[in-house]
Amino acid sequence: MKKTNYRWVIRIVLISIAATMVFTVASSELLDRAGSILALAILILFICIGIVFDMIGAAVMSAQEAPFHSMASHRERGAAEALKLLRNAEKTSSICNDVVGDVTGIVSGATAALVASQLMVTLDTEGILLKLTMSAAVAGLTIGGKAAGKTIALNNSTAIVLRAGKFINFFRIKK
Repeated sequence: MKKTNYRWVIRIVLISIAATMVFTVASSELLDRAGSILALAILILFICIGIVFDMIGAAVMSAQEAPFHSMASHRERGAAEALKLLRNAEKTSSICNDVVGDVTGIVSGATAALVASQLMVTLDTEGILLKLTMSAAVAGLTIGGKAAGKTIALNNSTAIVLRAGKFINFFRIKK
């Protein structure tokens, strides 16, 4: 049985706090200047980010290393980064699913409340039904999207991990 790595736990807590602060500030800044339609687009963006990262986390946990060894030996762009993701699957999954996935879920809930408040002012209404509809829609889209995403991730884990590796490779500083 593997021991708990307390340094990693402390690190992931700090990363979660930082990510929450970044997402919250970004959404607040964007929503302060946004109309209702743009605010809804920002809300959908947060939901999609959570779903995509959840898919990456699930794909990393289910993908096999063998295809990436072959790709890396042929110098396919992103394959080496994909191998690093797989070799650190526990941490990669934790960051993708728990940090980004959960933080975007929390922030999208707060964003939904702000959007509902904006719409209540725009529509000049009390809006309990609007608040309920917004929170139910966000929960449904997030949960349904993540459920569908996990199925896609399990069936296409190699392709998803390779795309994540290519994305990382794109931003890697070349020597």
